[in-house]
Amino acid sequence: MNNKEDEIIKRDASYHLVGIGGIGMSGLAQLLVSLGCRVSGSDRGMALPENKRIFDALKAQGIKLYEQNGSYIQDGKPDALIYSTAIENENPDFACVPDIKRIHRSEALSGAMMLSEQRMIAVTGTCGKTTVTSWLAEVLHNSGFSPSFISGGLVKSFCSPVYAGNFYPGKGEFMVFEADESDKSLLAYSPDYAVILNIGTDHYPKEELAAVFREFLKKVKKGVVVEDSVYEALGKDAFSGLELRIFSANTGFRSSVEKVDWRLSGYHAGRAGVIASINDKYELKLPAPGIHTAANALAILALLDLIAFDMVKALEAVSRFNGVWRRFDFAGTMSNGLRIYDDYAHNVEKICSCVSAAREIAYGRIFAVFQPHGYGPLGFMKDELLPALEKNMRENDVFALLPVYYAGGTSSFKPSSEDVISEFALKGKKEYLYFPDRASAVEYIRKNAGADDLLLIMGARDNSLSDWAKSIKI
Repeated sequence: MNNKEDEIIKRDASYHLVGIGGIGMSGLAQLLVSLGCRVSGSDRGMALPENKRIFDALKAQGIKLYEQNGSYIQDGKPDALIYSTAIENENPDFACVPDIKRIHRSEALSGAMMLSEQRMIAVTGTCGKTTVTSWLAEVLHNSGFSPSFISGGLVKSFCSPVYAGNFYPGKGEFMVFEADESDKSLLAYSPDYAVILNIGTDHYPKEELAAVFREFLKKVKKGVVVEDSVYEALGKDAFSGLELRIFSANTGFRSSVEKVDWRLSGYHAGRAGVIASINDKYELKLPAPGIHTAANALAILALLDLIAFDMVKALEAVSRFNGVWRRFDFAGTMSNGLRIYDDYAHNVEKICSCVSAAREIAYGRIFAVFQPHGYGPLGFMKDELLPALEKNMRENDVFALLPVYYAGGTSSFKPSSEDVISEFALKGKKEYLYFPDRASAVEYIRKNAGADDLLLIMGARDNSLSDWAKSIKI
């Protein structure tokens, strides 16, 4: 335990979180309250009804909320401001007290977890962090371990009038949390165990991200779980001194890694459910379709193996996951029988994983409607997205873009969704559409989709997407 003077977060201190409505910041706020800190926060989306579920839970825990205009200072100066990478220097909450101490979210989370004195399990990777963090926490909880966790999604089993579902203050030995690679903030943590799910190009070139993961592994204390492709990308030396478990969801060919501990040996999706065969020895009923779901389950089993969890109990517990809000969520059925699913997918890998999962349960066409979560992300992904869609979509499937979601702040406002779809339609062989608003999307679906088809709504940051998905069935 650090000396009190060295502590980043102190139990008797007050903290104001700028952007407290964000999924990561609201989880941190709840952790700070559980540690005895005094917490307040502000957010640009205070008035948006789709954010009510999070703000109501924060208020229930005694957190005072403000508009993001510097008004919090009227009730006294906090000991520090906590902010995320998304907050700009010109923010009014910074400007009203220029000399106040500022702490980045990752640094604050690391300091708060040190106060909790639990064994830390960090989950990172380009895709699947939220699902695996939530799933692992639920498995440990259902098995009597009472873990604390902070997740980037609202875990259905932990949602209540008091807790939003992205945090729970367990009393056991483990703390499970997401370590974000997108802004390299994972380097602020020194966990006991780590899970690296995959390595993609969502935010950085692959080799740059590999270097970040190598640096992160130097801070891991005991053991690590990695996908076989991550092991190959990082190299054997990166894992020196750590207890290691490798998993692979490749069923079509043997991994080039010399030893895979947890391997997907078979996979079947049908009307009766989804079954994964593991190591030619175990069968596991998965809670959702998709090879990516099987890969997530393998990562969890590998971590449970690493901490000497009973495997018979592990398989049973892993099969009972209730899911995360907006992770291939069934939203309802239209009057003609078309099924609607809602997902947080927002990068190439996640969009393609969703489309692939939908293929397994759609008897007809897939209508995939994506709302990009920013102009920068859309520009970054568009060149990779088109060939990925051409590969993953079937001949009669449809992919459509809604206008880019703009949450405020500095932006070039380029490229637009309409520009991207025009390019896709010119270069691609599948059907690509642009809808100027949600009403026109619904009108098109009602005219063109049938009972055997499936509507997939995707996008991040905008919580109203979930409410919209549920409203379409009416």
